[in-house]
Amino acid sequence: MVDTQSVAADQLKSIIERIERLEEEKKALSDDIKDVYGEAKANGFDTKVLRKIISLRKQDRDERMEEEAILELYKQALGMG
Repeated sequence: MVDTQSVAADQLKSIIERIERLEEEKKALSDDIKDVYGEAKANGFDTKVLRKIISLRKQDRDERMEEEAILELYKQALGMG
């Protein structure tokens, strides 16, 4: 007969170890991204604008167009347009 506590403990340990490995990978990727932004800044690029462009590229075209239209409407309402 298999000890269910042992099986559950082994499964839990496996899950925790996988999460820890993924967290390490995430940290490494985050550091790599930070380095690329540093390189861009050193080459004269505005990193704030780069981050905005990356954010915009994640949106689909219709979503982006709708957001831009609402932004323009709000700007006009505030006398900024």
